[in-house]
Amino acid sequence: MTMKNKYAKRAHISERKFQQLVRLFAAGLEASQIAKLAGLNRNTVNRYLTKIRQRLAEYCNAQSPYSGEVEVDESFFGARRVKGKRGRGAYGKTIVFGIFQRNGHVYTEIVPDCSKATLQAVIRGKVELESIIYSDGWRGYNGLVDVGYGKHLRVDHGKDEFAKGRNHINGIERFWGHAKTRLVRFRGMSSNTFNLHLKECEFRFNHRGRDLSRLILRILRNQPLN
Repeated sequence: MTMKNKYAKRAHISERKFQQLVRLFAAGLEASQIAKLAGLNRNTVNRYLTKIRQRLAEYCNAQSPYSGEVEVDESFFGARRVKGKRGRGAYGKTIVFGIFQRNGHVYTEIVPDCSKATLQAVIRGKVELESIIYSDGWRGYNGLVDVGYGKHLRVDHGKDEFAKGRNHINGIERFWGHAKTRLVRFRGMSSNTFNLHLKECEFRFNHRGRDLSRLILRILRNQPLN
């Protein structure tokens, strides 16, 4: 039996119950906790949480371009590095590239490698040419000025440089810490599930301090779940 629900088409739960589910999700509760508190079936909760995360991922991906002072960096998620392996390699990890606009939002994207071609393709698609870009010393960032970016400053972590005035990537590194702390609760995720949880972290980080449940409901009212 479907019910009238302006947030989800062909919904099988009431609008009021759906709002409760969103409030509990926004508060950071897990599916089992939401099911118990809302009096819903666990599978129903999981199904709606997946759809909500998909909509939040779409919302995050649409936020661009980035401009002004922009930090770029990559991070590795997943199992520990293979012992004895060195260098900028993932070795079974998921590689995530991040762009952080100072005093603004972060954007993340799963990438296949840390090559110059891969990283700069994402940068050129998301960051305006007039921007000042901050990065570490990785060679994948070589040549950004040559392709039209106004200014590119580096901090060399290999020489124990982490901040020289405004030259740092502390903002994106703060996000990595936030994401890894949150995602450690969700072990054994598939690659598709990982991306949705990553985008949820991105959404929460970008809108920290705001009423997340109200924002999520507004997003879903404008584009209801299918």
